[in-house]
Amino acid sequence: MILEVAVLNVKTNEKQAFEVAMAKAKDIIATMPGFYGMEVRRSLDFTNQFILLVNWESRAHHTEGFRQSAKYQEWRALLHHFYEPMPKVEYYSAPIISA
Repeated sequence: MILEVAVLNVKTNEKQAFEVAMAKAKDIIATMPGFYGMEVRRSLDFTNQFILLVNWESRAHHTEGFRQSAKYQEWRALLHHFYEPMPKVEYYSAPIISA
């Protein structure tokens, strides 16, 4: 299991529309093989910033499975116009310490 992490900087005055679009987009990504859940959290420090956390079976399930699918094009159409700049996506291993 890996964790995809992206800090999403949403354009000014687009926060509410982004949240509505993300609620729709979660139904798209949830159908993908290797998807094990996601969270989107609002920043407590920056009004237009969110963090996206997605659990995947493997990195390839995201990069090759989802990103190369027609479903990703739907996701992209719903969400990518909200970001400035485009988010950097990073991947993390399974926890080495958990409490």
